Amino acid sequence: MRHFFSIIGGMGTIATESYVRLINHRVKITRDQDYLNYILVNDAQIPDRTAYIKDHTKPNFFYDLKEDILGQAQLHPDFFVMPCNTAHYFYDELAELTSIPFLNMMRIAVHQFIEKYPKETKIGLIATEGSIFDHLYEDEIHRVHRKVEFGGPEIQPMVTKLIYHDIKEQGIVDPKLYHQILQKMHDDYGCNVILLGCTELSLAQEKAPDHPYNVIDPQSILADVSIELALKIRNGMDPQEACAKYLYK
Repeated sequence: MRHFFSIIGGMGTIATESYVRLINHRVKITRDQDYLNYILVNDAQIPDRTAYIKDHTKPNFFYDLKEDILGQAQLHPDFFVMPCNTAHYFYDELAELTSIPFLNMMRIAVHQFIEKYPKETKIGLIATEGSIFDHLYEDEIHRVHRKVEFGGPEIQPMVTKLIYHDIKEQGIVDPKLYHQILQKMHDDYGCNVILLGCTELSLAQEKAPDHPYNVIDPQSILADVSIELALKIRNGMDPQEACAKYLYK
């Protein structure tokens, strides 16, 4: 297969399915051959990311990701994507394993925030406890000189319930709970824009988009960027050149 990209997924599987569904439905097609070429590595056995980030005695998920990336690198994809925010804890170490471009979903999303909402000085952040605990998005947002609002102590339990109890454990999205979280972040904590720092939250946005709040959805953004780059490369652009604009340092 020529001109394909590799998706490092399975964190979790339903969220990865959402990303694949987005790229399949957003690309403009008139025939089978118009779809994108990709290889999906749905490694559902990767240890829990939040568990390790909060407690390093838990299984380290780096080694599973390293094995997946090195295996895919032998096939020479044009670029890598990893539709899991929390797994970006090891982004720098993973990107160093190969010279193949490796898109950073978090940095791409944060830069789109400042491009789309240049007058906003802060952004609300909802994410896994692991991402919050290790300041993954917070550091990226501070790098572009914006403030982060996490909301009050009632927010994280609501977000955790939506991510783990509803989506990861039962495979369902509770639209009422998702909308309640967005409403509280907007009304109670003054967040005009809210960043969805977990791909399960991106799934909630896909399934329950009928709300009035501004969100930055990294998985949706990554899907659009994936389509853009894959089509440029298919049309003859060098992969390194095509990806360069999105490899923020």
